[in-house]
Amino acid sequence: MKINLKNGIDTLLFGMKQKNVEALYGLPSKQFKDEDGNSIYLYNDQKMRLTFYEDEAFRLGYIISSNSELTLFDKKIMGQNCATVKSELPFKTWEQEDFDSVENHFNESNWLTLVSEFGVITKVEIGAIINDNDEFEWKFKA
Repeated sequence: MKINLKNGIDTLLFGMKQKNVEALYGLPSKQFKDEDGNSIYLYNDQKMRLTFYEDEAFRLGYIISSNSELTLFDKKIMGQNCATVKSELPFKTWEQEDFDSVENHFNESNWLTLVSEFGVITKVEIGAIINDNDEFEWKFKA
């Protein structure tokens, strides 16, 4: 499953509606609303959590995945040393937050978070890009 920075993961594109995602992956394993009214789809087989933003007509705006087949620039990253992966990426600006044994490494220009525990990547989060006009740059054109 290829991480397409600023666009999505695999065949998922930011801006898709729930029906578009269901056409690709079928019905989710679990579906619920979060505290903001966003619709959340969980796909257990793909190990993905998809967020459809309520205030954006339920467009896909955020993906969290722990799929072992995730690749970034054609390299598998799950279970890899986070410092090594970051050093091999073409962008070098990262914000880091620590929570006990978990660290979040966030690159704002690509809206990418590498989540590591004990130094290895365990999860990836990627979000739709917001432009200088404070609007989402939707990649999916219906």
